[in-house]
Amino acid sequence: MNAQKSEESTSKRISPVPALLLFMLVIAIVALTSVYVFRSNDETIQGEVDVDEYRVSSKVPARILELKVKEGDFVHKGDTLAILEAPDVDAKLAQAEAARWAANAQSEKANNGARKEEIQGAYDIWQKAKAGSEIAEKTYQRVQRLASEGVLPTQKLDEAKAQRDAAIATEKAAKSQYDMAVSGARREDKSAAQAMVARAQGVVKEVSSYIDETILTASADGEVTEIFPKVGELVGTGSPIMTVSIMDQMWVSFNVREDYLSRFKVGETIKVDIPALQLEDEELNIYYMKDLGSYAAWKATKATGRFDMKTFEVKGRFVKKPEGVRPGMSVLLK
Repeated sequence: MNAQKSEESTSKRISPVPALLLFMLVIAIVALTSVYVFRSNDETIQGEVDVDEYRVSSKVPARILELKVKEGDFVHKGDTLAILEAPDVDAKLAQAEAARWAANAQSEKANNGARKEEIQGAYDIWQKAKAGSEIAEKTYQRVQRLASEGVLPTQKLDEAKAQRDAAIATEKAAKSQYDMAVSGARREDKSAAQAMVARAQGVVKEVSSYIDETILTASADGEVTEIFPKVGELVGTGSPIMTVSIMDQMWVSFNVREDYLSRFKVGETIKVDIPALQLEDEELNIYYMKDLGSYAAWKATKATGRFDMKTFEVKGRFVKKPEGVRPGMSVLLK
């Protein structure tokens, strides 16, 4: 009887193996949690490769006549990128040229003075008036002598004097017309004509510059990364036609939280990884740091001992540019 109760008591005793396994599992969970919680604060900050670029655009409304390059082509400064067609500008150039020719003709007329025939005609009129003045003077002298002798009344003397004075005035007027024909236009008229020529030339230069803008060229060496319109499409003033990336001016940008900013200093060198090229420990020289403003602030989640942290943009250039690096590639900073 006692033996039977002993066996039942033994069967009811809890086995220590499951408890031991449970205890070891709890220890493992606590250890993993501790490693995760108390691990180093080092985090991976992801940046991106970028390059300086410029957009090629049209100064005048025009139609794409021909594209000399395609996306991916490398171009040099001065290479022709596209040819535009602007009939309206061509018409304006013709108008400006006509206005310049008219201004030149007016200036030449002012500088050359009257024609030989006009000068000769003015001279003949002056000589005719001069002869009339001489006759009037002789007539006046005769009438004056006869009036003094009492042969003619004083009325005749007054009439002769009036005719003489009128003849002298006519001669002076004819002489002035002749002198004007010989000397040509006044200095002020010549200056005004020259100003009109300069203005017309300025208009021609302005329109010609628009004509030159219909041939678009590269302003710097680079790679054509994007072309927007197609051949035959219309583009407006200032509309971008293509984008050229300057591959020699490459840099990397990171968005860094404020509490990590102490690890970065302008002028220092850091090491980064480029996963796309499987490169590690590439050197970057930090040259730029600037906050991104309140819109990029990290908001505190706890009221005690926490504060809103700003985000800063940090830029760096490769000390030695890696072979094959392209804009848009990810760069990792641990």
